[in-house]
Amino acid sequence: MNWPRNPRCVWICVLPFASFWFLVHAQTVRSTVPVFADAAKRAGIGFIHQSSPTSRKYLVETMSGGVAMLDYDGDGWLDILFVNGAALKDPMGPNDIPEKDAPRFWNRLYRNNGDGTFADVTEKAGLKGGGFDMGVAAGDYDNDGHTDLYVTGVSRNTLYHNNGDGTFTDVTEAGGVRGSGWSTGAMFLDYDRDGLPDLVVARYLQWDFAMDIYCGLRKPGGRMYCHPDQFQPVSSLLFHNEGHGYFRDVSEASGFAQHKGKGLGVAMEDFDHDGWPDVLIANDSMPQQLFRNKGNGTFEEAGMASGMAYDSDGHTFAGMGTDFADYDNDGWPDIFVNALGTQRYALFRNTKGAFDYVSDSTGVGAASMLHSGWGAKFIDFDNDGWKDLFVAQGHVLDNVQLTQPNLRHREAPLLMHNRAGKFVDVTAAAGPALRVETPSRGVAFGDLNNDGWIDMAINVNNGPAIVLENGGVPGNHWLMVATTGTVSNRDGIGTRIRVVTESGADQYAMVTAGSSYLSSNDKRAHFGLGSHREAKLVEIRWPSGRIQRLEHVSADRILQVREP
Repeated sequence: MNWPRNPRCVWICVLPFASFWFLVHAQTVRSTVPVFADAAKRAGIGFIHQSSPTSRKYLVETMSGGVAMLDYDGDGWLDILFVNGAALKDPMGPNDIPEKDAPRFWNRLYRNNGDGTFADVTEKAGLKGGGFDMGVAAGDYDNDGHTDLYVTGVSRNTLYHNNGDGTFTDVTEAGGVRGSGWSTGAMFLDYDRDGLPDLVVARYLQWDFAMDIYCGLRKPGGRMYCHPDQFQPVSSLLFHNEGHGYFRDVSEASGFAQHKGKGLGVAMEDFDHDGWPDVLIANDSMPQQLFRNKGNGTFEEAGMASGMAYDSDGHTFAGMGTDFADYDNDGWPDIFVNALGTQRYALFRNTKGAFDYVSDSTGVGAASMLHSGWGAKFIDFDNDGWKDLFVAQGHVLDNVQLTQPNLRHREAPLLMHNRAGKFVDVTAAAGPALRVETPSRGVAFGDLNNDGWIDMAINVNNGPAIVLENGGVPGNHWLMVATTGTVSNRDGIGTRIRVVTESGADQYAMVTAGSSYLSSNDKRAHFGLGSHREAKLVEIRWPSGRIQRLEHVSADRILQVREP
């Protein structure tokens, strides 16, 4: 994996060869599936997640952990943070807490050297963590140009301020965002469009180690992780950014506290085109939640009314990983939520603010019937202009075959190719790395080597991390848009982007780092352009209401856009 140090060299250095190839294949959109390779070992990423499995089958053991792609040092290359568990006693006593004192339990930050290798900078950065951690959100909450981190966990969450010198400082108490309970997915968003990123935090269950319930079969080796139905739901948290590094808990005032769930994945989009970002929360074995932003600082829960709370049979399902994006290029953001084996993954098509369950008619249902999903995202993995689906998989129960012999704890990922709104399982064609079976959990998506092809970093529960490098498809072009707000928040979170090519096809995306499972993605908006060598129009609608229109934008580049 030989990555050039200068991001611009990604397209400049290959131009002579690429120009000849494009002359021969100018109008062909290649549908060949790219080959993915696990680059973790040769990149120097040796992270191994520690879930501390015990004979008591504490539920937290099987639910961690997340991963983030972020450019923490501002050098133009995405770095990777893996979230880790902690040491558990077997059993945990009434005064015991998870311990993170040994290095193998630390969260790990890897700096991207820009040459295909990464360096472990955890200790220098001050990001070891402090408990049994779950997920992570990345974002510049104070608009100082440096990406900060929020790490969720069991009983404690931590806000890390990026000092801009390669180090982070724990500012949780001063920031007012410690929260409580078992926190899971989190995401920065500017829900009131005041230019200051706010913070939403999903919470899973009312649970602690004292709730030592026996679940499973009454025989040796038959104890299992308890179903979430054994525990009471809890509401998600919303923190409003007051400026000067302080957040105010507005969970009650905003309407979030009135709607309890069992939240895991979180995502954002403007599903009804009213100009205000809405919040999607994937719930485990409860109705899915869609918090509609009313534009006055409050939200209403619209999952039932909009048609995305249940599957087509009116059943709940084990919502874990999720994404909120426009898969059919009609301008309306759609919803994906995965589930456990036999339930089918849920795909909801947005029809002007209402949702239809289309898993069966699109092929998603058949492809996922016997699978269990976690980290997931709509990504255009072959740059043909249609957003595909990637799902990391593995059942929540490590001994599921005792009761369901057709299901597996360890699974390979699922890669579904989007063919004009229909999805086809192409996992087998994507290389040996996608045939490796693991109990995967969080996945972060982004372009690690700035070559225009989306890569993935996977946190494997109690196993070694996977970094999937996308080998690409010759002949297809791409464009990434990196936003910098001036009146809007500096990251440009919530900015809506439309890209139009010469064929008249439109693509849409919202700038966000949210979605997947407990994870945080590359915030740069990515577009596959197929055979087109330029975008005819790039239209940018900032949260402030300002609009930019750029014409004839050349392909195969990272377009840096500053709010006027």
